[in-house]
Amino acid sequence: MRVLLTGGAGYIGSHTLLQLLQKENEALVFDNFSNSSPEALRRVKQLANRDFAICDGDIRDADSLDEAFRDFRPEAVIHFAGLKAVGESNEKPLEYYGQNVSGTIALLGAMQRHGCARIVFSSSATVYGESKYLPYDEDHPLQPTNPYGRTKYFIEEIIRDWVTSWPAASAVLLRYFNPVGAHPSGRIGEDPQAIPNNLVPYISQVAVGRLAQLSVYGDDYDTRDGTGERDYVHVDDLAAAHLAAVQFSARTRGCEAINIGTGRGATVLEMVRAFEKAADRPVPLRITARRDGDVARSLAATAKAKQLLNWEAQYDIDDMCQSTWHWQSSNPNGYTD
Repeated sequence: MRVLLTGGAGYIGSHTLLQLLQKENEALVFDNFSNSSPEALRRVKQLANRDFAICDGDIRDADSLDEAFRDFRPEAVIHFAGLKAVGESNEKPLEYYGQNVSGTIALLGAMQRHGCARIVFSSSATVYGESKYLPYDEDHPLQPTNPYGRTKYFIEEIIRDWVTSWPAASAVLLRYFNPVGAHPSGRIGEDPQAIPNNLVPYISQVAVGRLAQLSVYGDDYDTRDGTGERDYVHVDDLAAAHLAAVQFSARTRGCEAINIGTGRGATVLEMVRAFEKAADRPVPLRITARRDGDVARSLAATAKAKQLLNWEAQYDIDDMCQSTWHWQSSNPNGYTD
């Protein structure tokens, strides 16, 4: 199969690319490297022992997209490209709408011009917003609470309309919960370009000495230990879900939204303790005030992924922390090492 990956040099994209190549697929990575490193692609090539095409381009650029589609002729697209920091989206909403929403419209237009009718979209559990009930299932009301989440929501609706307008089209909207972990080789992993926005990469940078301590935002939630509880999913499990979604898109038409999580939660302090065990060292932390917009608990209902994709998570939080530490300790400064 010939698959084009937008944002394929990023954290989730690089792990998915590796699995695609290991399954004998052909791939083109379309990335502007604004939040990723070409070094990740070099390492994927080494791990897979297979070559693939790379296009340095922005998904808002119709000419670059047309050239990539014309030369590579993809059968399917996995769409990762986009800005993804919740806090930053509150400060720069127009950048997020411009990159994420306008970029996706340009991508769908290129797909239609070149007859590529299958897309797997990197969506997010942020589309759900405040929980009406838990676990979140795919029928839960969609009420995102920040510009980042709203870009994902708007893109989902745009893709639905696009699929409705084109009988040949097929789309899978993968609503990730909290991706963590790294490839077992320690060669590829999450490498935030600035101070991490997410818990586990922040913990790992504290453990390796790049950051002084972890801030825990609130310890008075209605959870086991008062800290926020989240559904974490290993990035290799997530990559496998993308391969299953691409295969599913080949045998169906229409649009399906599917949660990707474990259905099990871990609190902030439980994740810290698991990481301390993996790294065999303490993680200094301090308790601070809650952040606006944080919820107490977020858990995925995963039955639909099992039913439609024949997919379920294989790794637990110990696996996630061990692989993250292997990556971080082997690459203290990420890909700049």
